[in-house]
Amino acid sequence: MQIGIDSFAALVPDPITGQTVTAQQRIAHLLEEIKLADEVGLDQFGLGEHHRSEYLDSAPAVILAAAASITKNIRLTSAVTVLSAAEPVRVFQEFATLDLISGGRAEIVAGRGSFIESFPLFGLKLEDYDDLFAEKLDLLLTLRESNNIHWSGKHRAALTGQGVFPRPLQNPLPVWLGVGGTPESFARAGMLGLPLMVAIIGGEPHRFRPLIDLYREAGKQAGHAPDSLKVGIHALGYVTDTDQQASDDFFPGYAEAFTKIGRERGWPPVTRSQFEALRRPTGALMVSDPETVAAKLLRMDEALGGISRISFQMSVAALHHDKLLHAIELLGTRVAPIIRKALPALPK
Repeated sequence: MQIGIDSFAALVPDPITGQTVTAQQRIAHLLEEIKLADEVGLDQFGLGEHHRSEYLDSAPAVILAAAASITKNIRLTSAVTVLSAAEPVRVFQEFATLDLISGGRAEIVAGRGSFIESFPLFGLKLEDYDDLFAEKLDLLLTLRESNNIHWSGKHRAALTGQGVFPRPLQNPLPVWLGVGGTPESFARAGMLGLPLMVAIIGGEPHRFRPLIDLYREAGKQAGHAPDSLKVGIHALGYVTDTDQQASDDFFPGYAEAFTKIGRERGWPPVTRSQFEALRRPTGALMVSDPETVAAKLLRMDEALGGISRISFQMSVAALHHDKLLHAIELLGTRVAPIIRKALPALPK
């Protein structure tokens, strides 16, 4: 199981002190976090894409390229590229360039995202949400196949043999499909033979087993080799020295963030009891001491029939930079060794 981190480059006030660092400081901190993740042997660092005031990740490929220049081994991914609102040719060019800068460490996780600000921002119709994604995913995958592209669709001009450059070092450039809880998305990933990145941010992860089985069965029926049908999990998580400290550190920012989103979407405010329920052995939150988190990951791996990657989203909780650095160090030096000893290694 590969172990990594996802970040949204959140720029929000500390829920306790109310203080906020500058945007420049937050980006500098983020690059320091990615560098440390590489140094402690984590496998992957992913950066989201948002177009909201509280996040600094509207141009993830730019930040990942900066990270590529100060890292050596860690894979650098989007988490996710909001493909419905993007131009696939530019996405491919940006990540092909990142692949060259990083020496073959770039990946795209393509998804539809959970926010809608990008649609009016880029002049798109929200009612075309599904149609746009299917068409743009088809184009993105076509772009991986050859230098000169022949393709046509409904939402952009046709390509009639134009070259798309540069070409990435990896052939093909890895593309994962990021999904939430829609069965059609799991089946689509399987039919296309794409590795799957599942966002599990609430409830109990074992409930996703039927959807993951659907993905694997769809892939099998489409003729894809079982070892190509990799499953990754994007989870909210944080590790520090003790279980109680992890809970106390993570809850204030977590509650603030999800209560704010809840006001936009009609959810009730987050309570401490709900949070603690999600920290239980079968809950979705990976928030505890290193040994407890590792044990929980191994249970999740078994419950979901084997997972290839786990990526911890810690930035949602507005944690202080020093706490994030300590958590990254613990993931690399305490959690990862337990997992690697218990599970066979997978190729990167």
